Amino acid sequence: MSNEARSETAGSVPTKVLQAKATEAYATQSRETREREWVLANLALVHHVVQKIATNLPRKVEYDDLVSAGTLGLVKAARAYDPGRHAEFSTYAYIRIRGAIFDELRGRTFATPGLNRTIRKVREAHSAFLAAHGRPPEDEELAAHLGIAPARLYQVLEDARRQHFLSIHGLAEDRPALGSLLAADEDDSPEPRAERQELLARLTEAIQELSERDRDLVVLYYERDLTMKEVAQVLGVTESRVSQMHAAALFRLSMKLRNLT
Repeated sequence: MSNEARSETAGSVPTKVLQAKATEAYATQSRETREREWVLANLALVHHVVQKIATNLPRKVEYDDLVSAGTLGLVKAARAYDPGRHAEFSTYAYIRIRGAIFDELRGRTFATPGLNRTIRKVREAHSAFLAAHGRPPEDEELAAHLGIAPARLYQVLEDARRQHFLSIHGLAEDRPALGSLLAADEDDSPEPRAERQELLARLTEAIQELSERDRDLVVLYYERDLTMKEVAQVLGVTESRVSQMHAAALFRLSMKLRNLT
């Protein structure tokens, strides 16, 4: 009797079955190892995403809460990642991390009393100036039209940005965020993809109509994925000034998109 035959009759499980199970166990272990490596290699990405989002939120939001949510999103991304179907893992993980953080924030309100009423007045003033002069107002002109100081206008726009999580379409929460439109789309279904492409086309047109300064800021923050601090270093201004510029640019972008719909 051959050695292989002896081994198969010596035990209750055939050798081929044991080999198959061993191969399966090895593959499972290998997948778990890769998942662990993906997570460990991208923990810094979680902090990067949190830093970008936290910049746009009130200080009362706990940084550690966002890191925990983002890390959970990273772990889920590692478990769901399919190298044959998805983009590079870091790109796939970025989307999932950001989504997990926004899920954590969803349902919270960051509105100051009367903010919606105030931002409505700002939009109305912007539209009135555009109708009267045939061009959108500069920040100082808009503030003067409203009868408030520019610093107060920037505060209103920053509060609106915080409340609506970087919304770009009429500052409404039920629309895609600018970052999600510019990021890779993982949804393969035709309708969401077609809707995203339509929004992206309008967004591209609106961005082209922004001033050079605003376009630079949008590209640096969203396409180049720099933080507010890094954008400030590139533009040679303070981080607080970049925050003001960012809020104002998003407001102007939202008004342009309203006119395009």
